[in-house]
Amino acid sequence: MRLATFHLGAEQRVGVVDPGDGSLRDLTDLLPAGTGVTELIEGWAVFGPELAAAMAAAPAVPANRVRLCAPIPVPRRNILCVGKNYLDHAAEFNRSGFDASGNEDRPERPIFFTKAPSSVVGPYDPVELHPAVTSQVDYEVELAVLIGTGGRGIAAEDAYRHVWGYTILNDVTARDLQRDHKQWFLGKSLDTHCPMGPWAVSADEVDVESLEVFCRVNGELRQKAAVRDLIFDIPTLIATLSTGMTLQPGDVIATGTPAGVGIGFNPPRFLAHGDLVEVSISGLGALRNEFREGVL
Repeated sequence: MRLATFHLGAEQRVGVVDPGDGSLRDLTDLLPAGTGVTELIEGWAVFGPELAAAMAAAPAVPANRVRLCAPIPVPRRNILCVGKNYLDHAAEFNRSGFDASGNEDRPERPIFFTKAPSSVVGPYDPVELHPAVTSQVDYEVELAVLIGTGGRGIAAEDAYRHVWGYTILNDVTARDLQRDHKQWFLGKSLDTHCPMGPWAVSADEVDVESLEVFCRVNGELRQKAAVRDLIFDIPTLIATLSTGMTLQPGDVIATGTPAGVGIGFNPPRFLAHGDLVEVSISGLGALRNEFREGVL
């Protein structure tokens, strides 16, 4: 099942996406007041079967009448992210001169950071370049894991039981802030620097090992990789994060980006006003965001 958060007029609503034509079944009036995608994921044992039965009664809304939001527009906690999780990207990052995390082409342990919830925007929303703050904005396509059943001390062999599904995330990064502050939170968390979506896809629709990630800038293919090439796989990430920290339903884990980011070129190729960045993952859809200098 594909869950979406969308605006119909001025109202934010929740629905199920038809994978064939992209139309939505509006579930809002069939659910308890205030129910969004996070609440659906949290109560999936009850909501899942009910949604399947309710689909026929839910009104259909053409895709061209709505504005899609990030499926979880206001994350319950910070988005949990992983750095340097593809070998080729770890190497290009080390060579770039922007890496303050240690010069290693293969980290011994996963490197984690967070993005502020205020960075989240929808799959087709404009992204602000923040020229008064940074001059070195970069792109990173990532598969994002959505936690369904929370927990602490989750064993790697049990990790997929805690995954509700997946979405796509562009981990937009201000490289100069990332380098100069010698940590990643600020450089990763500027407003609008986390496009997400276009919807949340339940795990039963996804063969993770077959997924490929892509990024195009103004139509030029910059990144392409297979998710199976992650240095630290999804079970390892969940097991490591949950050691002493409770994961919650609706938590987002961005699994890392492959080689081909802007700092990997010589000279670096940072984003400029008017650039269109499309990040996609096979079977999960695509985000298309224009980067702009003005305040949004």
